[in-house]
Amino acid sequence: MKAKQRLSDLKVMSSDQLEQEVLNLKKEQFNLRFQRATGQLENTARVRVVRRDIARVKSLAAQKRRESAK
Repeated sequence: MKAKQRLSDLKVMSSDQLEQEVLNLKKEQFNLRFQRATGQLENTARVRVVRRDIARVKSLAAQKRRESAK
C-alpha cells in the first residue's frame, strides 16, 4: 500500500503520468470498496486517503492544463 501522495512528487509528473496515477488510484479505490463490502477491509482510513489523493491528482492535472493553455 502506498502512503499519501506528496504534492512535490506529483508536480514533477507529466499530464500522462498524472492520468495514469488517477487510473491506478481509482483501481485501488474499487478494490477497497469491494473489500469493505465483503467485510475484508482492515484499514478503513485508506478509503478516505485514496479519495483525497484522487482529488489532489485531478486538481493538479487541471491546473497544469490551465497553465499550458495560456
